[in-house]
Amino acid sequence: MDKTVIKAFIALFFMSSMATAADGPSIKQGNELFNSTSLGTNGKSCAGCHPDGKGLEDAADNDKKTLAKISNQCLVKALKGKPLPDGSVELDSLVMYLGSLGAAKAK
Repeated sequence: MDKTVIKAFIALFFMSSMATAADGPSIKQGNELFNSTSLGTNGKSCAGCHPDGKGLEDAADNDKKTLAKISNQCLVKALKGKPLPDGSVELDSLVMYLGSLGAAKAK
């Protein structure tokens, strides 16, 4: 794929992410981020290590601040990306999604 096409695709992704972000955090957006390779630089996603949330069933046992810290550590170390800013729609959405994984365990 041509570098110009890749850059255009990335720009469109971020513009659509910003449009979604205007709506506020959501579990849906968290799920999309969890499965996206855009959070890192090594082509991996959170789902690469945790398919269908495996191993994160107890995530809801943590408070939001702890989940945000753990999430950012994984983004930096495992995905070779940058941490998401505290209070950002993206980080809040990812935390909401991780919290929802505990609900699946309770069923």
